[in-house]
Amino acid sequence: MKRRNFLALAAIAGGSKFLFPYSAFANTGKGQIPGIKDSLSNQLEADIIILGGGMGGCATALAACRNGLNVIMTEETDWIGGQASQQGVPPDEHPWIETHGAPATYREYRTRVMDYYKRNYPLTDEARNRKFLNPGDGSVSRICHEPKVTVAVLTEMLAPYMSNGKLIILTDYKVKKADVNGDNVKAVQVYNKKEGRTLTLIAPYFVDATECGDLLPLTGTEYVTGTESKAQTNELHASDKARPGNNQAFTVCFAMDYVPGANLVIDRPKNYDHWSNYVPNLTPAWSGKLLSLAYSDPRTLKPKTLGFQPEGEPTGDVLNLWNYRKIINRHNFTPGTYQGDITMVNWPQQDYMQGNLIDVSEDEFEKHVNAAKEMNRCFFYWLQTEAPRPDGGTGWAGLRLRGDVMGTEDGMAKYPYIREARRIKSEFTILEEHVGAENRVLVAGKTAGKKAADFYDSVGLGYYHIDLHPSNEGDNYIDFASLPYQIPLGALLPQRMNNLLPANKNIGTTHITNGCYREHPTEWGIGEAVGMLITYAKAKKVPPRAVRERKELLEDFQKWIRTQGLETHWPA
Repeated sequence: MKRRNFLALAAIAGGSKFLFPYSAFANTGKGQIPGIKDSLSNQLEADIIILGGGMGGCATALAACRNGLNVIMTEETDWIGGQASQQGVPPDEHPWIETHGAPATYREYRTRVMDYYKRNYPLTDEARNRKFLNPGDGSVSRICHEPKVTVAVLTEMLAPYMSNGKLIILTDYKVKKADVNGDNVKAVQVYNKKEGRTLTLIAPYFVDATECGDLLPLTGTEYVTGTESKAQTNELHASDKARPGNNQAFTVCFAMDYVPGANLVIDRPKNYDHWSNYVPNLTPAWSGKLLSLAYSDPRTLKPKTLGFQPEGEPTGDVLNLWNYRKIINRHNFTPGTYQGDITMVNWPQQDYMQGNLIDVSEDEFEKHVNAAKEMNRCFFYWLQTEAPRPDGGTGWAGLRLRGDVMGTEDGMAKYPYIREARRIKSEFTILEEHVGAENRVLVAGKTAGKKAADFYDSVGLGYYHIDLHPSNEGDNYIDFASLPYQIPLGALLPQRMNNLLPANKNIGTTHITNGCYREHPTEWGIGEAVGMLITYAKAKKVPPRAVRERKELLEDFQKWIRTQGLETHWPA
């Protein structure tokens, strides 16, 4: 499209707020918006269309915009940030995240989260002077914080590009259709259910950064789902047979706090009898009832007891779930700021295993999400009324759902936490033998097996253990050690499609390796690499796959991305 038209659209759309629905494209009464030819045709163009405003989508947009491209990014909910915001999952990260092992912009995001609290919240002097402030001091992450802060920080990082017209963000838009010509996507159609409005988005490049890989089936892009067989991948922990419908459980997170002495018990949920007696049918067997303080230890699969004490008192040698994903530690703030701590609930008791969200109808998707929310309400009621207390009593009546923290009326996250999506059939597939600690030794030898595979086409780094939650077809946890890994460019390239690239959990992994490539910093690194790949390919006038195929281009590309803060090799 012509630059003046893109800038005019951005100026009109971003006039009142940074994240906007299409209704902000006001009709002037003359049939079109000034400077926009035939604006009422509901057709927009850019250099890149990004479907999905999660961590990968935002990183793609940042990389492309700072290198001069025009971008339109859509988001199905009204919050950008994906895992860290709409899904309510504090960042799962590796031990070296504060110094290396992720793009510089990801560490900037983390720093901005800390600075947001230091600028806007009444912190204690000790907390304010802490170099690496963890607002909630949750044990799962060094930066446990409120979802809305991620929204604010990412909006702030993207704001200059919305202001100068490089970026338009369309919230509450879901991709519905695609126009494909051979191996190229020509346009996509997105729909805003709240407004009843459809838009057609046109670009030379499209990025699928959706949580489930929604663009893949709409474009006919080849992909896989679920579990591969050992015969297909030769992975040590692969299943004996392929099960395309077997996916990890999803979780609908929620936030809660605790008001000592208060009675805030909710009405008994209608399905409480079912869920309070529900025992997951898994192999190996689960520890017992799902709604309890026992679960299967992910590594050993033996029953393991957890603790729960919302007043912060010690729970002996067992993990206090209250502290696990705590996003506000009241002691980091001046006295009186908070009645109590706020914790994010993403625990084993919420893994929904009675249905699948991948490759199902929209009605089926909503049915299972609503069932997961009902299971959550039952679990919350159980915590209020039946959870064992250290003093011998039962229940914590002062627990309170915090829908305001989640930006919802029902207290639940805006979108389910998706652990596993559709995955492209890629130029290169990451296998367990490349990153799994035990499998690596078997294929590379005892000495060489201490490092993950060295990919000649590395465009990023990441690390997380291979962590597969129980599945909808009866698998218990599959959880074992991995090694600090690289992100190979080949895993970001579909085998056939020329101008569609993945930027979420939809890259070329297997069911097994998805378990370590699915967390926040890795998704960000994937997105940033994709944004820079498109920029580079466009400048060189070559298709993205040519950058990997031609040695001189690949080396030049890797050198260039390193100048912009992407790391391609772990230090010795």
